[in-house]
Amino acid sequence: MQAVALHPEVIVARSVKWQTSATFLHHGDETFLVDSVVYPSELELLPGLLAQAGWGLSGLLATHGDWDHLLARFAFPEAALGVAETTAARLRAEPGDAQRKLRELDEDDYVRRARPLSLGQVQALPVPGKLDLGDSELELIPADGHVQDGMAIWSPAHRVLVAGDYLSPVEIPMLSAPGGSLDAYVATLRRLQPYVEQADWIVPGHGEHLDAQRASAILREDVAYLEALGSGDAAAGAAALPLARRDRVQKQIHAENLARVAGA
Repeated sequence: MQAVALHPEVIVARSVKWQTSATFLHHGDETFLVDSVVYPSELELLPGLLAQAGWGLSGLLATHGDWDHLLARFAFPEAALGVAETTAARLRAEPGDAQRKLRELDEDDYVRRARPLSLGQVQALPVPGKLDLGDSELELIPADGHVQDGMAIWSPAHRVLVAGDYLSPVEIPMLSAPGGSLDAYVATLRRLQPYVEQADWIVPGHGEHLDAQRASAILREDVAYLEALGSGDAAAGAAALPLARRDRVQKQIHAENLARVAGA
């Protein structure tokens, strides 16, 4: 796991699994942890990062309901988990789904955990909306399209955007089933654009943190890719794959995107 301070009040940890990001946002006397790292040895380090910073945890936030963003309660089992209302509805509709997928991936990676995942108290947050962070506020932005639920989080006090599974430098747009939507994904990117333009840092769900210039370039690439994908021309969609994201796995994701768009 890597950890870096983007600001005196912002620490980002990044897992070796899929470069999954977890972000501590602190201001005044409050601290939220957004999303999670993946492996047990990485999760065990999070309380130490918090203690070294001298911060107390106010709660956990998850940008959406995919299992790899829900694991912070392994590190902070007493903390409440805040999610968008759409994510809370998804978790209610899919009881045990995150736990099952985690078990399957742990089997693939030969990972053993001390206990099963428990989401505990889940608080549904209105999105769009605001959440107090000390004497500042976090802005909660609707972010669906990758899946059917989700939010991005803008911290004006730090000029940091936590983007969830958007604007990744390592992963093309992924229309996950069920609920992924090309039109909703493009709408989310358009919605995030003004925040990207004023941010000092953007933290994607997967991959290293980005400055505004690089994140804007990724946003343009992702819109171009999705528009080509939506044209119905498979060759055009493949040609629009960003140069830095054309490896074997991204081509597989592209093939899955094509199948979902064709079946929509």
